[in-house]
Amino acid sequence: MEKRKKMVFLTGAGMSVESGLRTFRDADGMWENYPVARVATHEAWEDDPVYVNNFYNMLRKKLIEAKPNKGHELVAKMEERYDVVVVTQNVDNLHEMAGSTNVVHLHGELMKVCSSRDVDDPRYIRTLKAPDLTVAPGEKAGDGSLLRPYIVFFGEGVPNISLAAQHVMEADILVIIGTSLVVYPAAGLLQYASPGTPVYLIDPNQVTRRSGVEHIQKGASEGMKELCRKLLEP
Repeated sequence: MEKRKKMVFLTGAGMSVESGLRTFRDADGMWENYPVARVATHEAWEDDPVYVNNFYNMLRKKLIEAKPNKGHELVAKMEERYDVVVVTQNVDNLHEMAGSTNVVHLHGELMKVCSSRDVDDPRYIRTLKAPDLTVAPGEKAGDGSLLRPYIVFFGEGVPNISLAAQHVMEADILVIIGTSLVVYPAAGLLQYASPGTPVYLIDPNQVTRRSGVEHIQKGASEGMKELCRKLLEP
């Protein structure tokens, strides 16, 4: 049996816009109402853990109302033909909900909470499920530390970045969706692609041109439909 080609997706906030989840950096994005310094840094957590937890409690309630869009579904469908790995900057679980089975989260997972003493200790990471989506003030993890969102705050290390780079190095096809080629970590990961690897960028916006990158200037769903036509139709 012929070995399947490996297809690696790098996805960003634009992947989930059609599912009703606003990006943080756009003009009407989340940061307009919630400054980064108040909700997404380690210093913010130290200063006011209740405020930070309340922010992520609110985001979880928004997330459970969201559904995967056609783009998510088509990414998952690629598993019928390819060995697929999704490396996402998003903290939502829409790729998993759509059926993707190998998802690497760079920035953490919104539906999970963890120890604030050792964020990555698997013994104290747990998944919240509706209707119990909130962390109460003073609620503790199993090690006695305050329970915090399983999110990589600004300024913290990105534990899965080496794993993501390894996947990109092994990719036979690389697809970037909803993240520009000038914003890290996607911009940094691109350099790990082997020479000659086909690279597709799906994004409705004009972005920096890079040689060897085919830009499909559409949103996630329409862009994935076009990619499927290119790769799957005879």
